[in-house]
Amino acid sequence: MKTPIKLILATVALHLAMSAAPASAADTQSKAVYNSTNEKAAADYKQARAQCDSITGNPKDVCVAQAKAARVQTEANATAAYKGTPAARASARDDIANANYDVESAKCGSQTGTQKDVCIKQAKANQVAAKSDATADKKATQAWNDANEDKLTANYKVAKEKCDAFAGQRKDDCVTAAKNQYGK
Repeated sequence: MKTPIKLILATVALHLAMSAAPASAADTQSKAVYNSTNEKAAADYKQARAQCDSITGNPKDVCVAQAKAARVQTEANATAAYKGTPAARASARDDIANANYDVESAKCGSQTGTQKDVCIKQAKANQVAAKSDATADKKATQAWNDANEDKLTANYKVAKEKCDAFAGQRKDDCVTAAKNQYGK
């Protein structure tokens, strides 16, 4: 079944909006929360992995891959939230894409022949798509950040130029206000 174009465009717009938002102090996690999240992910993985031991064959491989993927997703998201950078978010999405590929590949293990080949190729295509989206979002975020910085610099220069109409302390106060306003 084909995905409607409007849905795809809305999804892309949402991803861009979310990744373009600057990381603020409220968006980043404290070191304690980060460590706690990683410890919980490790504990959850051990529990899920233990449940896989009672299974045999390909279902066990799928179970183990799913347990690993859940841990990778939790840890990658925690790292991205802790660092709060576009590069960290892109790296997390890459890690998650790789883990999801491992799960999909494991699911393909129960198939044979052409079905297995198609299944593996589809899993690889899904991985490439996810990684490409992460890279595109990272580049878009960097472009937005660069554009915003250019705008701030240009507006600062205008404000500073306006200060040239003054002299002495008033000019110094004007320049200081411009620096504070535009973060220079």
